[in-house]
Amino acid sequence: MDELPIGRRVAYWRTRRKMSQQVFADRLGKSKSWVDKVERGVRRLDKFSVVYEIADVLQLDVQLLLGKDPQRRPDSINCIDQVEVEEIRAALERYDQISAFFHAPPEPPALPEMRKAVGHAWLTYQHAKYGVLARALPKLLREAQAADTALANTASSAGAAHLLGEVYQIASSALRKLGEHELAWLAGDRGIAVAQRADDPLLAATATYRVALSLMSMGRARPALEVNVNIANRLASGGESGEATEPERLSVYGALLLQGSMAAARIGDMATVRDLLAGADDAARQIGGDQNHYWTSFGPTNVQLHRVATAVELGEGRLAVDVHENLDVEAFSALMPERRAHHYLDVARGYALVGEVSKASEMLLEGDRLAPSEIRCRPLAREVLSDILRRTRGAPPPPVAELAEHMGVGV
Repeated sequence: MDELPIGRRVAYWRTRRKMSQQVFADRLGKSKSWVDKVERGVRRLDKFSVVYEIADVLQLDVQLLLGKDPQRRPDSINCIDQVEVEEIRAALERYDQISAFFHAPPEPPALPEMRKAVGHAWLTYQHAKYGVLARALPKLLREAQAADTALANTASSAGAAHLLGEVYQIASSALRKLGEHELAWLAGDRGIAVAQRADDPLLAATATYRVALSLMSMGRARPALEVNVNIANRLASGGESGEATEPERLSVYGALLLQGSMAAARIGDMATVRDLLAGADDAARQIGGDQNHYWTSFGPTNVQLHRVATAVELGEGRLAVDVHENLDVEAFSALMPERRAHHYLDVARGYALVGEVSKASEMLLEGDRLAPSEIRCRPLAREVLSDILRRTRGAPPPPVAELAEHMGVGV
């Protein structure tokens, strides 16, 4: 898009922001006719002050609007920016498997190297290094797609499809965290299709709950609940576990129940929340401890974290706080940073619900110390911090004010 005239870039980003020309004009203090002329190239944008105003309304880096690489701020280095989103989008929109009918596919990367790269990407996600992950994902997607295309109908086809399915799931998870819900849904949906070719029901099941998470993020909690419960019920029979070990099957089964409990909480169905958490707790007890099969981080501690999260969704702040305060500290400390920082965000919401604003602030700061990207890069965290600041009497404590400045939240 760099070669497009600036007017065309304005039109592109206005459309991406789902603004009509009239709404865009109103926010700029211009006429609709002025916007139309700019977008058609009839009127030149020769004042930097106006270009900066447009970039501000579009919530866009001005360098991107000018067709240049954006200048990343040091304090946002761990967050994703719009250039990276567009690069991931471009990688998701490739259809190389179709062109392979007409041309010989390119030489794929070696699968052992791909496995190492995919494993590293999962760990990067679970350590909440979202900026690092976002910059690696486009290349990883392209290479995994190339391997899947080139190795189709060979002895390595299932392995290549498995790796591509994992990459789609990593992309879906990261994009959802960062507020790119439609792209997250697309990546998750692609993951389901690829997992079926990989002949791995558990991979397909984990792809399913990535899709369900995206559906929830888009406000569609009921279908998310149905998807999670339906696939969990299939796994419960043991008929679709393939060559999976029992801990692997139980981990994926339990993770589906946990995500289902979140969807049930979102629609206010307390009875279903209780049933699904009980089923997940039983699966966790059978496993015996916290595991990370299929990158689920499933186990007894994660069940407790979801008791907190569902309580918050149901408005039961006191229950959320009580469960948090009785966590096994040693087991909690052994979880991956993304899980723990996500939990601190949930607990912050719980303390806010019961009016303990200072404790809510402490939880956000604790999450920020542990995994800054999980707090500073997530739209939900911005909402929580804004609520805390509104309810804080007088000036907020300096650490909270500093976090707000880093996140661009007005004090």
